[in-house]
Amino acid sequence: MCRLKNKVCIITGAASGMGESEALAFAQQGAKLVIADLNLEQANRVAAQIVTAGGEAFACQVNVTELDQLQHLVEFSLEKFGRIDILLNNAGVFDKYTNSLETSDELWDAMFDINVKSVFRLSNLVLPKMIEQGSGTIINIASVAGLVAQMGGASYTASKHAVIGYTKHLAAVYAKYGIKINAICPGTIRTPMTAKMLETRPTDKIPLDRFGEASEVADLAIFLASDEARFMNGACITIDGGYTII
Repeated sequence: MCRLKNKVCIITGAASGMGESEALAFAQQGAKLVIADLNLEQANRVAAQIVTAGGEAFACQVNVTELDQLQHLVEFSLEKFGRIDILLNNAGVFDKYTNSLETSDELWDAMFDINVKSVFRLSNLVLPKMIEQGSGTIINIASVAGLVAQMGGASYTASKHAVIGYTKHLAAVYAKYGIKINAICPGTIRTPMTAKMLETRPTDKIPLDRFGEASEVADLAIFLASDEARFMNGACITIDGGYTII
């Protein structure tokens, strides 16, 4: 059964890591993909892999900090598919656990431009189309750092708290138009970008005693995008092996 058959989905940061895993998994469930990423070569690779497997996907180069490029992304998606059913705001950056006194204005601004403002801008660009359709799904990739602080970096922690607050606002205001909006809060997930760092990181603070896999986050995103989650709105779901419960 294809749980997302013919659903048109934009995924930002979809050329690698969790975004790539999400894109491939969504395609397997019948979704039509727009692979949005700054790295066009990698985005084309992911799109080609989907097409080779019998799916539909197009790559679109986008710097999520640039409003005109986000506008182009939405126009490109509508030109290719005529509608937008799902927006998965996946693109994000990390501050490498930088404490507040060591955080520059430039680092703070970069975290919020990519992790928060891009989510705000792109959501506002797709919402009118979803309202017109009378349906839509927005999924924001937040983090457990949006729920707890512990020893996380100052700007990253603040930005992910902001994503969760914004998700709840969207969910409260736009549900009446048939749009459901939820957030995923991953813990430590193994990706090509984090693999080297995780080689020396212990897992003893995670009750399941392991790191998560990108495919597991993709599975959760599929559920939230599907009709199985039709009564879920404004949820911020942790997928962290139990890290936030201890």
